[in-house]
Amino acid sequence: MDCAGPIEVLLVEDNPGDVRLVREALRDFHLPLRLTVARDGEEALHLLFNGSSGKRPVRPNMILLDLNLPRRSGHEVLREVKEDSNLRTIPVVIVSSASSIEEVNNAYRLSANCYICKPLDLETTLQTIRDVCTFWLQRVTLPSV
Repeated sequence: MDCAGPIEVLLVEDNPGDVRLVREALRDFHLPLRLTVARDGEEALHLLFNGSSGKRPVRPNMILLDLNLPRRSGHEVLREVKEDSNLRTIPVVIVSSASSIEEVNNAYRLSANCYICKPLDLETTLQTIRDVCTFWLQRVTLPSV
């Protein structure tokens, strides 16, 4: 993927342990990456639509989205991103402990680009995050912003 600046990833995750795991996985990624973390759905939507502290809205190259979030659910975030003409082309990767077929199907109905059930062990989790980032940020040709 060619981009002028660092690759922007928005992680929407309320679990500090999972945030640390993603940071660790991305640290080994060997690309100029900037990770922005939103701790709940409301914060994620605010960053995407309004920005923060006088900065313009965040326009990530990829969103890693948990579904079980406080304030606004991951489903609500996904719906709003995919309904917005300026954001809908951003790949949204669901990374959730929810693994029921209803949860998975609902996410795809809302136009999730991929759904990953959070692995239970540390090494598998790290490798899964690396694999997802390699695919979406290095292998796939994304539309220009």
